[in-house]
Amino acid sequence: MVIGIIPNISKQNILEVVCNVVKKIKENDFDFFISSSLLKYNDRFSDILKEAKYLDDSELFDVCTLAVSIGGDGTMLNTAYHTLNKNIPILGVNLGKLGFLAEYDVNNLDGFIKDIKNKNYSIEERMVLEGYCSNDIGEKLYAINDFVVEKGPWPKMIELTIFVDDVYVTTFLADGLIIATPTGSTGYSLSVGGPIVSPFADVITISPVSAHSLTMRPLVLSDKQEIKIIAKSMHTDVQINSDGQRVINITPPVEFYIKKSAKSVKLIHTHSTSYFETLRTKLFWGLDKRNNN
Repeated sequence: MVIGIIPNISKQNILEVVCNVVKKIKENDFDFFISSSLLKYNDRFSDILKEAKYLDDSELFDVCTLAVSIGGDGTMLNTAYHTLNKNIPILGVNLGKLGFLAEYDVNNLDGFIKDIKNKNYSIEERMVLEGYCSNDIGEKLYAINDFVVEKGPWPKMIELTIFVDDVYVTTFLADGLIIATPTGSTGYSLSVGGPIVSPFADVITISPVSAHSLTMRPLVLSDKQEIKIIAKSMHTDVQINSDGQRVINITPPVEFYIKKSAKSVKLIHTHSTSYFETLRTKLFWGLDKRNNN
């Protein structure tokens, strides 16, 4: 096994965390490489980091058989995006806030190494969405969490029309629309009232953002269905973002087509916890302040 370490170099204590990860990996005789992005701080390296091997991310993903993402869910999503064509499983070490995707907290590095060494894990394939705009000649867009069609800096709402399998659904005014995978159901979609969806469900959800209608509600579709969104605005641009990380500006009216991609993301899930335990822990389910528990 060759482990590729992808750190979020914007995190305050990232050098200390990577140093601890490398120390434990070396103690267990795993081969590893670190993303060369960390070399930005090479003047502050400890001896163990000075001795490590570094590769650009494109080279690193070619040689590693397991990617370890160190940061938050955003780091996981960025790593997942860049490994879409590499068929590499990803394991997350959480330094962020909620961390729905990251399996391990930074304080449980021993558990991470133990589970990997004893193969106490399974690999989950997570859905990826692909999309394209009819009035844009760019490449296909991909999203592990969600696509968001939104008004951008325009202070007014935009008009959104939904078609499913070429059948008209509805037209309404809103700030935007979120098209999410089950993985993305605990992200932006959750904050606007979208449903929490098990990652094993084969569905796509559509959730409006601040719709100007009390009757507009989230919609759950089969992953075999194709979606078309038409966005109209008096502004010069409508924004489409993928996973909150990659943003394009399109001149309206925009016709945006979305469907399940043939690509998938492989996430490592250990047998030490479950999806529902993660929900209870991260969302404080069952926590009753009246009983102090």
